[in-house]
Amino acid sequence: MQTHQIANFKANEIIRKCVHCGFCLATCPTYQLLGSELDSPRGRIYLIKSSLEKNDFSQESIKHLDRCLTCRSCETTCPSGVEYGKLVDIGREFVEQKRPVWQKFMRYSVRKLLTTPLLFNPIGLVTKHSGKRGKAVIPSVGSKKVLLLGGCVQPALAPNINHSIKNILAKLGYDAIETPQKQCCGAVDQHLSAEHDAMLKIKANIDAWLAYDVDSIISSASGCGLMVKDYASMFKAGDEYYQKAQIISGKTQDIAEFLVDKDLSKLNLEKANISYHEPCTLQHGQKLAGLVNSILQQLGYTPAPVKDSHLCCGSAGTYSIFQPELSKQLKVNKLNNLLASTPEMIVTANIGCLMHLQKDNKIPVKHWVELLDNQPN
Repeated sequence: MQTHQIANFKANEIIRKCVHCGFCLATCPTYQLLGSELDSPRGRIYLIKSSLEKNDFSQESIKHLDRCLTCRSCETTCPSGVEYGKLVDIGREFVEQKRPVWQKFMRYSVRKLLTTPLLFNPIGLVTKHSGKRGKAVIPSVGSKKVLLLGGCVQPALAPNINHSIKNILAKLGYDAIETPQKQCCGAVDQHLSAEHDAMLKIKANIDAWLAYDVDSIISSASGCGLMVKDYASMFKAGDEYYQKAQIISGKTQDIAEFLVDKDLSKLNLEKANISYHEPCTLQHGQKLAGLVNSILQQLGYTPAPVKDSHLCCGSAGTYSIFQPELSKQLKVNKLNNLLASTPEMIVTANIGCLMHLQKDNKIPVKHWVELLDNQPN
């Protein structure tokens, strides 16, 4: 795609890779629902290109950009390697100043609520998905230490996820140190165009996590894991945090990546007929499509194939808050496909997907690692 006088070098580089092929339209959830070119990745690239060239971005353009889930399904499909997610972040940062005051206030309020434990935890008490199940397994003396990212909302909404992971790791000979809830990865701020606040969190996290001197940093929320892995691309060479960010990102693994080569045969598995929802941040963001499914199959589970498994469930971070109608329709479509095999349980790999799919759904939804730590209540 030709460009004209775009000052942002990264945006210019990304836009010029787009060859108008339209492959992205077939895998874009919002285009599938709305059928509008402007609600497709290619259409949004045009809008961002126009805004960066002419400094012109209408309220209608903002609406189309806000409808993007940033699921990165288009990146998986794109034959030209267009880094659409990074371009959308640039575009959103550019148009943030053009938003109405009420929108700015709402977005500010949501991100502060979600990333401030003192504000969010009382809400978590009311909306909690589940508590801890069973006793904690004590790691053996001399166990190798790993760092476990606690997350900002997961400890309040579903504390059993990290509880189960620590039990699993203890049985495998690892002592998991869980990070404090206040150490948010920065994804919420980043996706709501608060880059300054995101960078403050990122730098503070890098300094804090380097001090642990561990070989592995484990994430149980695929959205957080993707964000931390992206730390490496957020600093230019020569920046004092460049090398530090490379180290942190290089050590970070999704829990599935960490467990894939471990002997899991002695774990207590929960027997259930399951259906597995693969989060966009895992399959499109981290490029780990099929990994959890392969582990589940090796453990004896037989999750049925899910129609349109590449499409987003509609959670997408804060998307369900700001785009409730589209989010709900995507959830209905996803649940219809997940429940087609009549499972007893749905499992997933991200707290946002878990909470979203559980709402108004009677079938239990859990993180897949909870299957590996079966304990009596």
